[in-house]
Amino acid sequence: MEVETMLMRTDPFRELDRLTQQMFGTEGTVARPSVMPMDAWRDGDTFHVEFDLPGVDADSIDLDVERNVVTVRAERAPRASDAELIAAERPRGVFSRQLVLGDNLDTDHITASYDDGVLTLGIPVAEQAKPRKIAVSSKSESAKSENLQAIRA
Repeated sequence: MEVETMLMRTDPFRELDRLTQQMFGTEGTVARPSVMPMDAWRDGDTFHVEFDLPGVDADSIDLDVERNVVTVRAERAPRASDAELIAAERPRGVFSRQLVLGDNLDTDHITASYDDGVLTLGIPVAEQAKPRKIAVSSKSESAKSENLQAIRA
């Protein structure tokens, strides 16, 4: 059975960065953006990815595709500096995530929507990666069809 690569995970330190940011309360910056949790799955001929971005303004979301790399960037603005902060558990600042997609996905036809704090991407499976049936013929069948054509002539 052939296994198709849909998504490659290439950042082994992402979870460590997330834990460090939680422990020390650091905000994401352009140089060190915060992580955005995601789910990814295939449903039929579409590969789906959902990113959790609660409280992020849709206008701050930037989605880029270059070759097989999808980059998602977003920003949750900081609170006003004159406000008295009682609790600060929600990360603020810049969020970023890159996905390296397999060649079997059609990155030219990605769709994106942002509803209720969730950014959803739909990436169709490329035509050349879809399973297809191939007709099998035999020499005896082709000889029969040649004889039928000769008789009809």
